[in-house]
Amino acid sequence: MPIGRIEDFLDVPIGRVREFWDARPCNIRHSRRDVGSREYFDEVEERKYFVEPHIHTFAQFEKWRDKKVLEVGCGIGTDTVNFARAGAKVTAVDFSPKSLDIAKRRAEVYGLEIDFYEASAEKLSDIVPVEEYDLIYSFGVLHHTPRPARAISEMRKYMGPDSLLKIMVYHRHSWKVLWILTTYGKGAFWKSRDLIARHSEAQTGCPVTYSFTKKTIRRLLAGFIIQDVTIDHIFPYKIREYRNHEYVREWYFRYLPRRLFHWMEKRWGWHLCVTARI
Repeated sequence: MPIGRIEDFLDVPIGRVREFWDARPCNIRHSRRDVGSREYFDEVEERKYFVEPHIHTFAQFEKWRDKKVLEVGCGIGTDTVNFARAGAKVTAVDFSPKSLDIAKRRAEVYGLEIDFYEASAEKLSDIVPVEEYDLIYSFGVLHHTPRPARAISEMRKYMGPDSLLKIMVYHRHSWKVLWILTTYGKGAFWKSRDLIARHSEAQTGCPVTYSFTKKTIRRLLAGFIIQDVTIDHIFPYKIREYRNHEYVREWYFRYLPRRLFHWMEKRWGWHLCVTARI
């Protein structure tokens, strides 16, 4: 079965996906401090951007001062608060009540005004009032919804001729996919659909995980004008140590020159970052 066909997960109920992310919101264990404290949120942010520094380059938080930003799939709100801190007028959406509770607490801790909605990306306009935004931002979300094409169609409703869409989806031709298939699949590429879904996140068993190539993401965004497509992010650390908040590189990355490592990230990174307009 091809990796990441748009039809692969149509039979997965959206409620099952919600239950998965409610059980363990993304990045919730990036700090050992009390969840909801300022120290907790500071540490979560520091750790996230240490591992994924390319987010700042992609999101361009400062660019959106006094602009309207709609974030679809805000999780526990790391990028959300950075848009708001930069002066953007932020509306944040997630379908996980647990994630939203933490994101709302985060906004309170930092004294930021953010409009939050509980809604599925596939049915955005059922809950979130339709109006034009300067930026529609969705980082690491679309590949976890059963019908990403439907979610894109919903996001388009909030765009005008000057709006930008910025999304990150998982990259099919990546080091991460190769690692999953060789480590857990022992070369059983015909099991790729379930292997990638199961091992795409820190919490195993994710119900839905698509992966895209530059060609298939253009197909998903048919009708959009693609302004930029970049590839980034290879996770170089040992998983066990990382879970204990230790940063120990795998032996095959330990002595690799930094320039060569970044060269690899730009070709076989796990994150496919796309900027588009209508």
